[in-house]
Amino acid sequence: MELRHLQHFVAVAEDQHFTRAAERLMVSQSGLSASIRALERELQTPLFVRTTRRVTLTEAGRALLGEAERILAQVRSAHEAVAAVQGVLRGTLALGTEQCIAGVHVARLLAAFRRLHPDVEIRLRQAGAGALAEEVAAGRLDLAFAVRSHADTDQLRSVPLTSEPMTVLCHPSHPLASAGAAVTPDEIGDEIFVDFHPDWGPRRITDAAFAAAGVRRTVALEVNDVHSLLDLVDENLGIAVVPRHFRHKRETLTALPLKGTGEATYETVALLPPPQAASPAARALMTLLETEEA
Repeated sequence: MELRHLQHFVAVAEDQHFTRAAERLMVSQSGLSASIRALERELQTPLFVRTTRRVTLTEAGRALLGEAERILAQVRSAHEAVAAVQGVLRGTLALGTEQCIAGVHVARLLAAFRRLHPDVEIRLRQAGAGALAEEVAAGRLDLAFAVRSHADTDQLRSVPLTSEPMTVLCHPSHPLASAGAAVTPDEIGDEIFVDFHPDWGPRRITDAAFAAAGVRRTVALEVNDVHSLLDLVDENLGIAVVPRHFRHKRETLTALPLKGTGEATYETVALLPPPQAASPAARALMTLLETEEA
């Protein structure tokens, strides 16, 4: 099995199209098709279902995709490790992050990293905790900053950054604001909630806390960014349960402690592959982060 066959396979799987994948790889479409056929012959099974409009992975193709991505990531790490020994950090730093993550100032950290390692190309992807964990485990990201949502595995480990309690935000004219007291899930279960999409870390924490308390709630207003959430609460269209540091983003809102949620805390972590699989760029970024925190 040749590495180029795996590279071609992953490109077609990502683009779901032979022509677009060939253009991205700068190879001929006939050569790309031949490479995929060679891989299918070696594995003795079709990897794609081909139609006139797009291609989709077969069950065997889906099984191969994760392994192929990990192999290619390891090969890339090997090249970068040799360059690092020679005294120059090169290659790519593929970083993922959730929005407004606590415990790390991502833009400032990346700016400092670029000053130290100008030959490294930085790629940044913003997504929810679940998607980021999957991409680090698959080798598509070198590391990610996210809310802890998975136990450590053979393919994924977490390095704690910080933790804080969850807080209820509401408009100053809301009845909860006039009471000015800590609230429980049971006391606010019938409220109209503004929240993030289900894959975002804060939403996962809140959903789990209410489920553990045996309280059903309805998220009527679902958004995918922090500022939209704050705008909706600021217009008194609902309340939100968010990490405590969000209250500093909109000082006009009333923040109330949330009690009765047991161990429900917003814990942010750096998600990385096992130490032996971590890229030199990922290790350098974590070293820089530790230095800035010291």
